Amino acid sequence: MIGNNDKILKENIFVKSKDFIMIAGPCAVESYEQLYDVAKVVKKSGANYLRGGAFKPRTSPYDFQGLGLDGLKILHEVGEKTALKTVSEVTSVKYLEQVLKYCDVIQVGSRNMQNYELLKEVGKAKKPVVLKRGMSSTINEWLLAAEYILSNGNYNVILCERGIRTFEDSVRNTLDISAVPVVKSLSLLPIIVDPTHACGNKDYVESLSLAAVAVGADGLMLEVHTNPEKARSDKKQQINLEEYKRLVEKVKKIKMAMNKFDL
Repeated sequence: MIGNNDKILKENIFVKSKDFIMIAGPCAVESYEQLYDVAKVVKKSGANYLRGGAFKPRTSPYDFQGLGLDGLKILHEVGEKTALKTVSEVTSVKYLEQVLKYCDVIQVGSRNMQNYELLKEVGKAKKPVVLKRGMSSTINEWLLAAEYILSNGNYNVILCERGIRTFEDSVRNTLDISAVPVVKSLSLLPIIVDPTHACGNKDYVESLSLAAVAVGADGLMLEVHTNPEKARSDKKQQINLEEYKRLVEKVKKIKMAMNKFDL
């Protein structure tokens, strides 16, 4: 069992609210206009958090690395204007102060899941955290990474399954859908699913999203762009605004069916 259950029940805002967590927005903040156009649509469709990368860890050093502090300022401004809580990734301890200042929720990405010094500082910061599973990490390693945050006093943690690296190469990563019930058997921490990074292909995002909801995930994290073909990063995996709206309607139907079944 990972985490102090009494503390999680008492302090984790996501557990207490019992709301389905819907985080949506572009892979990277590219401009105010781009982010605002996305934010208006995802807000209307029921998203409660706006995501947008400002510091982007990329495999190639020549790829777009994000707008940095300017991106965070844009994210903050759009979040304020649309009344959406903001989520952005912190890639290093040296950027943590900036992310804390401009964002409501800190994201620790898969590459930093075992950056224990960063996890300790995030734990001390007390702001809500989305902790993504490392691309080659076991569930136990992932939960122990969460424990670094919890043990430093921050119980507002959301776990995010985003696919793991396997021998299969037809998709970017292999979504471990079984991680949802396994985590729920080991911890009271909420777990959401990021189907975008799991598959790396927009054609599969909807199916994986519905599967995540059906298996009991507490929410979804989706990459949404006004014009994915012209995105500066991860253009193949981002869905457009119309695709997002259709996906959300299907998610609602799955949840309604599950609620009826529970009765």
